[in-house]
Amino acid sequence: MKTRFCPSPTGHLHLGNMRTALFNALFSKKMNATFLLRIEDTDKARSSNEFTESLIQDLHWLSLSWDEGPEVEGQLGPYFQSQRQAIYDHYYQQLEEKELVYPCFCSEETLVITRKLQLSRSQPPRYPGTCCALSKEKILELRSQKIPESLRFKIPKGEWIEFTDLVKGPQKFKSDDIGDFIIRRHDGTPPFMFCNAIDDACMQVTHALRGEDHLTNTPKQLLILRALGLVPPQYGHVSLILGRDGSPLSKRNGSRSIKELREEGFLPIAVINYLSRLGHHYENPHFMALEQLTEFFSLEALSVSPARFDLDHLLHWQREAIAHASIDVLRAWCHKKIENLVPKEQITDFITAIKGNILFPQEAEQWAHIIFDDKLILNEEEKKILQEAGKMFFQEALTLLPSHKENFKSLSEALSQKTKKKGKELFLPLRILLTGKNH
Repeated sequence: MKTRFCPSPTGHLHLGNMRTALFNALFSKKMNATFLLRIEDTDKARSSNEFTESLIQDLHWLSLSWDEGPEVEGQLGPYFQSQRQAIYDHYYQQLEEKELVYPCFCSEETLVITRKLQLSRSQPPRYPGTCCALSKEKILELRSQKIPESLRFKIPKGEWIEFTDLVKGPQKFKSDDIGDFIIRRHDGTPPFMFCNAIDDACMQVTHALRGEDHLTNTPKQLLILRALGLVPPQYGHVSLILGRDGSPLSKRNGSRSIKELREEGFLPIAVINYLSRLGHHYENPHFMALEQLTEFFSLEALSVSPARFDLDHLLHWQREAIAHASIDVLRAWCHKKIENLVPKEQITDFITAIKGNILFPQEAEQWAHIIFDDKLILNEEEKKILQEAGKMFFQEALTLLPSHKENFKSLSEALSQKTKKKGKELFLPLRILLTGKNH
C-alpha cells in the first residue's frame, strides 16, 4: 500500500495543502504503508526552488516524514516532475499510436470565446471538437505555419465512468458530459491532469486522498490510465475547508501559510491536532500526540461536509500544546525572546510559572520584562490603586511570600485574612504589582 502527497511549488503551503499531506501521512502510518512525496513542478513560470525548500521545511517542522521522494529517493524516481519529461513523452507516443489523441491548433482566445458562448446558451463549457477531424494534410499545413499546437485526449462517446470514492462512496460520470481535454501544452509539457495520473500509476500509488475540487478530474484520469493499460490508485476526495464567511478558505477570510504559523510561534503539534480534526472526527476530543492521532485515524471518520476554519479552535490547541509540552520544548520555543532577559538558573522556574498564561513566545518576552526589569511603568489610574492599597498592604504581602512561594491562591487568601481586603481591593493592587497592568 502506498499513499502520496504531491504539492506544486508555486507558493507557500497553506492549511488545505497541509491537511491533505497530514491525512495521507496518518493513513499511511496507520496501515504501515509507504508515504510518497512527489514535487509537481511542471509549471515552469510559477515553480521555484524557494517554494520547494519551504514546503519540505514545513513537512519536517510538522514531523511528517516520507518514505520515498526527495532527500530519501527510491526505486521509482525521479520525484520531481520536471525531470520526468521522457516518461510522459513515452506515453504520449503510445496514445498517438492508438489514435486516442489528436493535435489541437485552437488559440486561447478562440477557446475563451467558445466557452462564453456556451455559457450564454446555458450549455456546459467544453471543447466542441473543432480539431478532432482535421485531415493529415490540414495538420501538416497548420504545422508549416508554425501555429502553436497542443495535444487533446479523445473522450469515448456514450460511456459511464464509475468508481468508488474512499470518502464519498460510489461515483458515476457520463463521458458525453466531458469534453476532449489537453494532455500536452503548446510547449510540450504535461498539465496536471496527465502527469499526475501517469506518475501515480508509475510510482505504484494505491490510495490517493485529495481535495474534493479534484473529484471531476477523476473520470478523465481514469480514462487516460485505462487507455494506457495502467493501474489507477483508489481515490478519496476530502471536503474542502471554508473560511469564516463560508467561502473557500483564502488569505482574504483567515487562511495562513504553514510558514506564517511557524513564524508566529505556533507549536507544530498544535497545528497537527487542529488540522487532523478539520474534516475528520476523533472520538477522543482531548489533546493527542502524533502517534495517537495516527492510531485512531480512519477513512470512515472523514466528513463529506465542508470543514470551517476557526482561529479560536486553533488557539485552543495551541494552549493545549503548551500545557502538554515539556520544559525543554518550551525553553527552545521561546529561547530567542528571553535569552537576554531571564537568568539561566531561573529559566525553568520562569517557564513553569508563566506557561499557563502565554500562547506565543513574544508573550514570554513580555513576562520576562515584567518580572526581571526594575522599571514599572504605570498610568495614573494604576498609581492611584497602589496608593489606595497602602504601604502596609504590600509589607504584609512581602512577609507572607516566603511561606507561600509559587502558590498565588494561598498567598492571596492569607493576605485577605491579614488585611481584611477582598475582591478588587485585594486583587487589583497585586495584579498591578506583579504584572504592571490592571487588566
